[in-house]
Amino acid sequence: QVQLVESGGGLVQAGGSLRLSCAASGSFLSINVMGWYRQAPGRQRELVAGINSGGYTNYADSVKGRFTISRDNAKNTVYLQMNSLKPEDTAVYYCHAFGLQSGSYGYTNYWGQGTQVTVSS
Repeated sequence: QVQLVESGGGLVQAGGSLRLSCAASGSFLSINVMGWYRQAPGRQRELVAGINSGGYTNYADSVKGRFTISRDNAKNTVYLQMNSLKPEDTAVYYCHAFGLQSGSYGYTNYWGQGTQVTVSS
């Protein structure tokens, strides 16, 4: 069974930092892209940052220069270091993986259960 298990969310004051982690478990043959999305109340889910197996990264404009995504391919784990947090970063953060599972016919999107990040002003 494939699982994406997130950790590291919480409450922090504006200007503070948090580090999110997401470990993908299960019979993955390959994971192409891993990343983080977020969804604030009343808003659509949006991409925060993504990283492919070769290390290429992309970020939402709103987090460039403040957030850093990294990945440990051997552990199927992705991290999101969030610095200089702002109240508008408050959201549920979801881990995402686009991977090929043993026995499946193609790459599929997988999602974590979400972790709450709250930034107080």
